[in-house]
Amino acid sequence: MNIAVLDFANARETESHLPPQIPSVAELMEQALSPHLLIGMPHMTPAGLSETWLMKELGHRHWLMLARHLGMPDADFRTSDGGEAYAAICATSLQDARFDKARANDVLTIRSALTPVSRTQVSTRHALSVRGIPIGDVELISTFVHRTRDGDNYSIARVPLPGMSEATAENALARTASLLRSGHLETHLGLQTNPLKRLRGFRFEPDASQEFNGAGLFYFAQFQAIADRAFGRWFGTTRPIRHRDVFFSGNIRQGETVYLELMAMTPERGAALCRLLREDGKVIGQIFSAWS
Repeated sequence: MNIAVLDFANARETESHLPPQIPSVAELMEQALSPHLLIGMPHMTPAGLSETWLMKELGHRHWLMLARHLGMPDADFRTSDGGEAYAAICATSLQDARFDKARANDVLTIRSALTPVSRTQVSTRHALSVRGIPIGDVELISTFVHRTRDGDNYSIARVPLPGMSEATAENALARTASLLRSGHLETHLGLQTNPLKRLRGFRFEPDASQEFNGAGLFYFAQFQAIADRAFGRWFGTTRPIRHRDVFFSGNIRQGETVYLELMAMTPERGAALCRLLREDGKVIGQIFSAWS
C-alpha cells in the first residue's frame, strides 16, 4: 500500500516565499457583482433577511454597475474640474418583499440591470430570490451630486457627469419622485402625501461611526432603519415589510439630530407615511411603508 504524506510545514514555508497574488480592482468589481451570495449572520435579523444590510449591498452594487457602465476602472466619480462627485441615492422602491423566507446558509441570488434615467440619474433594478423563491424586487435611482462648500453636507447639489446618456423609456419611480418634490402627487400607497398634522414624533442622534458612509454623508439605508426604530418604539413588533418607497431630498451634518414624524397611517396600520427632518426643519426624506 502506498501512503501519501503531506508536508504542511514545508508547503507553508514554500508558499511564504511566493509573492502575494492580489486581484486587480477590475477583478474584484466583477466578484462584488456576482449574482450569488451566501447568507450568514451579518445578513440576517430574527425576522429574516435584513433590509438595512440589503440596501447597503445594493447601493454598493449600484455604484459599481454605474462605474462599469461609464467605462471607469473603479467607482471614483469626478466632476469635470476633478472635484469629488457622488452617486447619491435619491429614490428607492422595495416591492413584494418576503424576507422571512431567507435563512442562514441560503444562497441569495441577485439579478440586476441598469438603465439611464437622465444625464444626471440612473436606475438599477434587482430581482432577489433564495432556493428559487422570489423574495423581493428593488429599484434604486441615484443622481450625481457634489458639495459646493467643502465638508458641508447642506451644500449638496446636482452635477452632470460626461458619458451619461438620456433615458430611452420613462421611469415610473423617477416620475413619482418628481411629482412628490413638486407637490403634484396627492396620494401614494393609499396615503395622503401632504397631511397637515403629525401623529407621532421620534428623535434620533446619528453617530458618525455608524450612520455615515465613507464620503461623510448620512447613509441612505439609515432612513428606513430609523423608521423601523420608531415603529418599534411606538407599536412594538410590526408585521414583515412588504413594500417600501423612500424619497430623499437632503442630507445632514455630522453631530446633528434628526426627527422622524409619522404623518399618515391607514386605520388597520397596514401602511404609513413618515417624514425625516434635520434640525433646521428641512424635510430630507419621505418614507412610505406597507406591511403584510
